[in-house]
Amino acid sequence: MSKNLYATMTALPGCRDKVAQLLTNLGKDVRAEPGCVRFVVYTRDDSPDCFHVEESYRDEAAFRAHMGTEHGKHFNKAIETLVEGGASNVVFLRPVE
Repeated sequence: MSKNLYATMTALPGCRDKVAQLLTNLGKDVRAEPGCVRFVVYTRDDSPDCFHVEESYRDEAAFRAHMGTEHGKHFNKAIETLVEGGASNVVFLRPVE
């Protein structure tokens, strides 16, 4: 079964461009992971400092591999001082059958 989630984060004042660049770079690396099915980054029309990331992985093992990557660890460390709360908010999703 695939592993699906979304993550949200809001850039602190003056940090939007840096967060956007970090997400752009992360996306390139994540999309190259063999188990990545989808990684898409959005901003909200009504709040451009708010980012929304949709992610899907082939299965639980692919997601675990993703969590262990150096690029993921680097991103999570980098946003600690750039986004509200110091991290993204992650919600896991289950398909409705």
